[in-house]
Amino acid sequence: MKKIILSFLIAILILFNSCLGAQADITIRADGSGKVALEYRVSQMLESIGRLDGNERWPAIPVGKADFERSMARIPGLKLKSFSSKDAPGSAGGRDLVTKVELEFSNAEALTSFLDSSGSKASLTRNNGKNLLRLVLLEPSVNFRNEELNSLLKEVSAGYEISISLSAPKNANLTVSPLSVLTHNTVRIVNRGKKVSFTMNTGELLGLKDGLVLEMEW
Repeated sequence: MKKIILSFLIAILILFNSCLGAQADITIRADGSGKVALEYRVSQMLESIGRLDGNERWPAIPVGKADFERSMARIPGLKLKSFSSKDAPGSAGGRDLVTKVELEFSNAEALTSFLDSSGSKASLTRNNGKNLLRLVLLEPSVNFRNEELNSLLKEVSAGYEISISLSAPKNANLTVSPLSVLTHNTVRIVNRGKKVSFTMNTGELLGLKDGLVLEMEW
C-alpha cells in the first residue's frame, strides 16, 4: 500500500496526478489552539499527466474519511471534526471530486505536523512577543519542469487555485518571498489585518522556479 501523505503543503505538489485546486483556512486562538477548514478539488480528466516522466512515484492525495482518521490518530492534539466529499462540476467542463474537511488542533505542534509531517516546510515560532508561522509552499528548483510541461500545466489549471489564509487573535502581517511572485497577475493577497491570505493559480504556482515562502506574523 502506498504511504498516505496527509500533509497539505506536500499534497499541493501532486498536481502530476490530477488537476488540483485547494483552499486552507487556518484559525489560531490566543492559547495556540484553533482549527483548519480544508477544501480541495481533484479533476479526474488529467490523470495521464501523472504518467509523464515517471511521476507515478507520487502517492495519491487522501480523499477518504478513513485516510484522515488514520492520520489524525498519528498526530497528538489533532481531531477530525467534519468530513464531506462529493462529485461536482469542474472548472474545465469535466467533473471534480470536492472534499471538505474541518480539523481542530490543541497546540502549535499539532498544526505544523498536519501542514508538513516532515517538519521542514512548516514552523510556528515565538520571538520577542511575536508569533511567526512560516510555510514553504514550493522549494526553488532550477530544473523543476520543462517549458512545454509548464505551458500545459497553466492551460489545464485555468480556474483552479491554491489559497491559504490565517485568522489570528490580533492583527497579522503576511510577507511573500521571493517578491517577484507578486508580479504574477493571478496573485491575490491580503497582507495585513486579523485575517491575511494568499491566492494563486495552481499551474503558475507550480511553475515558480524560485520557490514560494509565506510568513505570517502576529
